[in-house]
This record gives sequence, structure tokens and C-alpha cells, in this order.
Amino acid sequence: MRKNGAYKKYLLIPLLVLGNLSGLLAQDLHFSQFFEAPLLRNPSLAGLYDGDIRVQGVYRNQWNSVSFPYQTGSLNAEYKFPVGKGDDFFTAGIQFMFDRAGTVALTTTHFLPALNFHKSLSESRNTYLSLGFMGGMVSRRLDRAKVTTNNQYDGFGYNGSLPDGETFNANYSYLDMTVGMSLSTSLGSEEQHLIFGGIAYHHFNKPINAFYRNINHLPKWVLSGGFKMNLDYMSYVTFQGDYNRQGPHQTAIAGAMYSRKVGDEDVPTYTVHLGSYYRFKDALIPVVKMDWYPFSLAFSYDINMSTLTTASASRGGIETSLSYITFLDNDNSSKEKLMCPKF
Repeated sequence: MRKNGAYKKYLLIPLLVLGNLSGLLAQDLHFSQFFEAPLLRNPSLAGLYDGDIRVQGVYRNQWNSVSFPYQTGSLNAEYKFPVGKGDDFFTAGIQFMFDRAGTVALTTTHFLPALNFHKSLSESRNTYLSLGFMGGMVSRRLDRAKVTTNNQYDGFGYNGSLPDGETFNANYSYLDMTVGMSLSTSLGSEEQHLIFGGIAYHHFNKPINAFYRNINHLPKWVLSGGFKMNLDYMSYVTFQGDYNRQGPHQTAIAGAMYSRKVGDEDVPTYTVHLGSYYRFKDALIPVVKMDWYPFSLAFSYDINMSTLTTASASRGGIETSLSYITFLDNDNSSKEKLMCPKF
């Protein structure tokens, strides 16, 4: 059989990405609307909202300028409830995530339960130290029928009836674990401002994460912060940012949104949010969001500003998110508590 160097150069790229380039595999999925997927940032951010129940979904469609776009979806649900006679709380949550990419339909699914304990540090302010854990199963698979290798090219071109000559498992799972801590508090004479900061350590159990060799998933540190500043009774500005470091790879994203209530001050008819975020050396991300209790809907778009600008024609990822936050009508609702962790 005739060997061709060009075939070998281009046809092995999919397999290299799948298994031999540990640096590519080691980097985690991310959302531009990172604030709508708090458990993926830090499990100790579960429960930092004004309500008993929160359900959030985010969908991302990226690289539509190429033949096979990346599709990523996240769904998290949380239930916050007081414990004991003081102002302490627990939050129980669950994180689902799905991602599909590339010509070989590389698919990753996450199922990650989470638990977060909020310890009250003040009798006069909403000041909480939170410690959260998240752990569960992650599975990865690809479609072997769509994988092509040099072994499947004979002297006349590609021959799909030939074996690919590769020996690897196209479906595997592993246990993934994360721990995080955060501090949140209210500020101002009327506690009108809110601030939080947190740190999380992802993949601390260093699971095997590769189709070929035994490559350990690189642990990841995430620093998160946010500040909500009331401008008056009807408007406020929210600043948020994350810094991620995973082995030699690092990313940072930060930005702000201006929010304006319409209707009643305490229970507005709806609230409109406008803002933008910037992922360092990658993308500018305008965001528009609207709340109408108990729902929120947000849209964002990545304007590519990286070295791939020419290839992508500055087109990046479209994201849509929908969230639901409400109180329960029961005796154990956090609505009746004077102190409650929120942001």
C-alpha cells in the first residue's frame, strides 16, 4: 500500500486531539455567561441567591463559521434551607452538562451532585462563610465510525471498509471531584450593597481522562469575585469576574451589567440588564438580560478577538440562558429569615 506523508499529516489530527495531546484534553469547558452556571465556577456559590429554589440552564453554540460547531449545555438546580436555630443554611444541588464537538461527535456528559454549608458570621449583616463539595461521574465517547486514519487509505484514496488500525476505548467514564470556599457579605448603612469572593479546586482527585494513554486530568484553580452596588432604589450595577488556572493554561473573564427595575421597587414588573464581559485575549461579550419574576432570560454573543479572528470572521459563540428562582410556601422557607446568603 502506498504511503503518503500528506495523508499522515492531516488524517491523524482527530486522534491526536482525542488522546495524545494532553494539553488540549486538560482544559475545561466554559461559558461566557459564567454567572449563570455558578456550580461550574465554585460549588460554594450554590445557594447565593434570594430564594429557596434556583434552576438555571445555559446553551452555547460556538464556531458556526466552521463545518462542525461546538454545542454545550448546562443545567443546575439548587435547594437552600435553614438548619438549626441560628442563621445557618445548607444548599443541595445538582449539575448536569453536555458537550458535543468535531467530526467524530466527541461527546462529554457530567452528572455532579453538590452540597454547600453556609455558616453565618454576623448577627447584624448577611455575612456567610460557605464550604461546598461537588462530585460525580463524567463520561466521554466518540463515534468510531466517523474516525478516519492513514490505515484506511489505499493506493486509490479513502476506503472505509478497511480497519482503522487503532486500539482504543471509544467510551469511558471517571469520578470527578471539586471543593470550594467563598465569603459573602452585605455592605452599606442599609445593607444595600453585596460582595463575594471565592476559591475552588477542581479535579482534586486527578482522574484519568484520555482515550489513549493514562493521562491524569489536570487540577484547576478558580478565583471568583463579584460586587453588586445599588445606585438608587431602582437601579444597580453588578461586577463579576473569574480567573482560571489549569496547568500551564490560564483564562480570565470580567465585566459588568447595569440593571434597571420597572414598576414596584420591591417586586418590579420586570428588570432589564445590559452589559458586557471580556475574556482576556479571546472575546468581547455583550449581554442583554430580562427578569420577570420568577424567570430570567439572557442572550450573549462572543465577538472573537483572538488570533483566530481571520478564520472565524470574528464570529464566536452564541449563548442563551434561562433561570427560575422562587421561594417555597412552607415553614422552612428562607423568606422568613432575617439573614440569608445571597448575591
